[in-house]
Amino acid sequence: MSKSRFFSPAKLAIGAIVNLPAGAAHHVAKVLRMKAGDALTLFNGDGIDYSAEILRINKGEVVVKISAVATVERESPLGVTLAQSISSGERMEFTLQKAVELGVAAIQPIAAERSVVKLAGERAEKRREHWQNVVISACEQCGRAVVPSVFPILELADWLGQREEFTLKLLLSPKAEHTLHDLEKPSGSICLLIGCEGGLSPREQQAATSCGFVPVRLGARVLRTETAAMAALAAMQTLWGDF
Repeated sequence: MSKSRFFSPAKLAIGAIVNLPAGAAHHVAKVLRMKAGDALTLFNGDGIDYSAEILRINKGEVVVKISAVATVERESPLGVTLAQSISSGERMEFTLQKAVELGVAAIQPIAAERSVVKLAGERAEKRREHWQNVVISACEQCGRAVVPSVFPILELADWLGQREEFTLKLLLSPKAEHTLHDLEKPSGSICLLIGCEGGLSPREQQAATSCGFVPVRLGARVLRTETAAMAALAAMQTLWGDF
């Protein structure tokens, strides 16, 4: 049986004694009902798994000692940034979770014109922090030891104005002429732009293509926003990645 994995923001090293974060401590003590002497794995995003043993559990505090380290090779060879327009309800969380499982390297939430959920200021930052925790939980589950960053929410025009360099920039559109099969394997990083419910507006699509985004379609059917990200990432991993 594989050992349970937990994220810790602490600096980790062999011999270090670490207090687990509150959420992980609760899961260890109350959900898994682990005991002193049980083994688990920690990671902090540096690409290494740290084997540890529980020293004690007391009043919600779980203390472990790290005994071994192992470099983890689970990152996709494709450096994909997912620019995901904010969707409503649990769709955004589901999209982020599955994107992490499919190897995405970073996530840029986009406030699109048709986004139902409108976020700004402190509320936007709290939601970003929540999404980052969703990503961390997905890493715990899928075995990744590098945690993708969830960047602060930006409107599409502001994000496009940053002119970040990508080898290939893709925009999903059911009316696009090309499919992924028509494209050559990129030699560097990829950006994938996904619309929200209702898709990107014509003005947003024009702005994206003006900034070098290539419209591509995934079959002849219209996909939901949460399906589109998963399908595109899986297709890219199959064509160019580690599937």
